[in-house]
Amino acid sequence: MSDATELPGSARLVLAQGVVHLDPEPAVFDAMLEGWARQQRSRFLNFDATIKPRLSLLKRFAEFSNQYPWQWQAAEVEAFLDHLRARRPTFAVSTARNYQNALRMFCDYVTDERYDWPKVCYDRFGQQPIQILHEWNTITHTSEYEGGPGRRPLTYDEVQQLFDAADDRIDKIRKRGRKGSLAALRDAMVLKTVYAYGLRRQETCGLDLADMRRNAKVPSYGRFGGIFVRYGKASKGGPPKRRLVLTVPEMDWCVDVLEQYWQEVRPAFSPGRHPALWVTERRGRMSLRRLNDAFNNARQDADLPQELDLHSLRHSYVTHLIEFGYPERFVQDQVGHAYASTTAIYTNPRELHQTGEKPQVAWSLGEAEQVRGVYGLAS
Repeated sequence: MSDATELPGSARLVLAQGVVHLDPEPAVFDAMLEGWARQQRSRFLNFDATIKPRLSLLKRFAEFSNQYPWQWQAAEVEAFLDHLRARRPTFAVSTARNYQNALRMFCDYVTDERYDWPKVCYDRFGQQPIQILHEWNTITHTSEYEGGPGRRPLTYDEVQQLFDAADDRIDKIRKRGRKGSLAALRDAMVLKTVYAYGLRRQETCGLDLADMRRNAKVPSYGRFGGIFVRYGKASKGGPPKRRLVLTVPEMDWCVDVLEQYWQEVRPAFSPGRHPALWVTERRGRMSLRRLNDAFNNARQDADLPQELDLHSLRHSYVTHLIEFGYPERFVQDQVGHAYASTTAIYTNPRELHQTGEKPQVAWSLGEAEQVRGVYGLAS
């Protein structure tokens, strides 16, 4: 048992010894939360993105059940999820699974004897925590994609409508004599970049000037032969993943967009020595929320379905590259998917074409490797 006391999150490390609490139940619960947070931090999980939301969920569940973890039963968590579904008709299956996984992991933690919580709870309250989530009351993962059916790639016409609306917004602001035309121009350019390189939100906002890359295979693209992504989606407990996204010929119109932004638009914000590519009127880095707003404004002006969001541009990039005839492995590397099955989610022929034509993606292995070599990707 001596080894158990050294584990991050052990009861003896987070619960004050020899202290008589006036209100012991909340004191022990708070210590459990701190212990679990410490255990997760020791695994290098991100606090804001992963640990904090999990702790918030546990507090919500405790408040809903009006019980502490050593009192929880399966019926409480089932009632909790049923309550959430009743309040939010759009409550997603993936969200429910994330909630269930978080609660199950917490129960695994507090029922593990190595952390001493079963003994602490029995000595103080005469009860021990139990696992309340099992195979019969949790969601079975049966489908690769569980998002809403309305969330889909944009068609070519819709992409054009979105960009036209973003460009028109600049003229509308100028004609009204209002401030913001420069920001609107930047917004139009950043949306085109998101699509032309299939970027995620964090990847886009995290770009610096130094992340622009030349491609010796295509010198005509100048400094925009590719974009080095340093803030790619991380695996749990790992650092952000990195990748080089190469400029493909079908998207080379974005080279002129980026060059104009680099030479004319960005300097007009007077960013000084700030390293960020996308900067704001306050000379800071563009935020995730501002990027979302840029898309939402253009989508509304273009009268496109509300189910479409910024991430739909990334889906569109994957879909359109496949339609252009690029090998799926090349597309997978471009967007940073760890598994080909993830890329395949966006390449269902029934979803790709208004004409119903099947995309020509049946490249031989040799042809695929040749394309990777032309665009500067190692095998």
